[in-house]
Formats: sequence, structure tokens, C-alpha cells
Amino acid sequence: MIASLPMYDFPEVRDATDALWQVMAGHLLREGVVHTPPQLVHDEHLNDLWSDPELFISQCCGYDIVHRYQHRLQVLATPCFDVPGCCDNNYASIIVVPEHSPYRDVVDMYGTVAAVNGPDSHSGTNALLALVAPFARDTKFFSEVKISGSHAASLETLQKGEADVASVDCVTYALLRRYRPRAVAGTRALGLTYAAPAPPYVTRTTIDRDTVTRMQNALLATFDDPATVDARRVLFLTGIDLTSVQTYQRIATEFKHDLRAV
Repeated sequence: MIASLPMYDFPEVRDATDALWQVMAGHLLREGVVHTPPQLVHDEHLNDLWSDPELFISQCCGYDIVHRYQHRLQVLATPCFDVPGCCDNNYASIIVVPEHSPYRDVVDMYGTVAAVNGPDSHSGTNALLALVAPFARDTKFFSEVKISGSHAASLETLQKGEADVASVDCVTYALLRRYRPRAVAGTRALGLTYAAPAPPYVTRTTIDRDTVTRMQNALLATFDDPATVDARRVLFLTGIDLTSVQTYQRIATEFKHDLRAV
């Protein structure tokens, strides 16, 4: 079985992520989930990871849970983070522009170039398009949308003058500011996107209901365990809420925008 927590798996915080997993794995075993993996898998391609029939537990984008992986993954819980842009179990993206950009509001940036990390990303693409789509003219708002491949790469396009605006997951942005300040140098935050539920902890849809309940109990116990305080501080984690796929349905409805049309 495979366990992974890939959404914010920066090398700089990997020790904390692994430490969090060790406590979580202990609570899973105490709940009787005997096939709990002893350690996390790192650096796997996300599509391969989330499609693997051996996947036991992971974390994925809320957009994916109601689109590509809706029949493969089920939601266990939603984490809560303590960074600007987060409130309870919701998070937003930071709208970022070059430091000397003349713009003060993204809705005024008609005809500019946007950088997005990928077309299936909620934080990097969907959240940004939800802001500007009502202001599109002739079905288009941006003159060009460049696919960068990652949030850090989107910021780099701003630094190089190859794009005018990007949308960066607020947790990723906080991690970059703390551990890779050069990644945000020469840029500034313009504002926030609308909030949505944070990337959920998930398991396969083939996992039975009793095991899911045991897994959720273990997650709650992990976040209540004093042994995770230091790791959670490094990862900006403050708590967790038990949720389901229904929590994420509003991503499919309120944030439904076609990249090709914006």
C-alpha cells in the first residue's frame, strides 16, 4: 500500500511531513488499520500516484476530487492552515504580479498575459479564471495563458517579464516566502481569489466504509496529539475537519470556467 502527502511536499519541510506521518501511522495502526504503510512515498508523479490501485492515503487538489478522480478517490478530511488567505478549512490563492506592475486589481488586467501552473489546478487556474471570467470580452479576458508547470515556475515567468499575473496557492506562497524568498523576489501580492475548501486528505473509493471511519478517527487523533505540534507548526497546519466529496462540489459549480474561453 502507498501513503503520500504530496501537495506541499517541499524538500525543506520533508522532515516535518515524515514526522507527521509517523504519528498518523501509529494512530492508524491503533485503529486497527493493519495495512498502514510504514513510510511516505515522495516525488511520485501525481497522476500516477492518484491512479495507483495500491494507494492507501494521499492529499489531492479539490478540483481533481470533483473531476478527473471523482470515481477513484474519496474525501476523508480537510486540513486547516494558518497562513494569509486561509480561514478555517478554506483557502484562497494569492494573485501575484511583477513588483512594478501598474495594476491594482486583476479585473483591470484585460488583454494581459497570465501564467498558470496547469489546466487542472484549482488554485493556479480555476480560482483565477473565476475572478476574471465575468469581465471577459468576446469570450476572452487574457491575451495569452501560459502553462508553467508549477507555482514556482509561474512566479519565475513574472520575474522574467514573460507574464503579467499569476495565481499561487496561499500555502505554497507562504512556504516559498519562508524557505525560498528568491522565488517571490521582484513580485508583489495584488489580492486574493475567492475561497474554497483546502486540498483534502483522500483514499481510494474501493476502501470500505468501516476502514474509512477508522482512518478519519486516526486523522483526528493525529491532529490532537501533542507529538505533532512541532511538525504542524512547520507545515502551517492548525487542525482538521472531517468532510466528504459534497464539501468540494462548489468547486465544480461556483468555479466552473473553461481555460480556453478565458
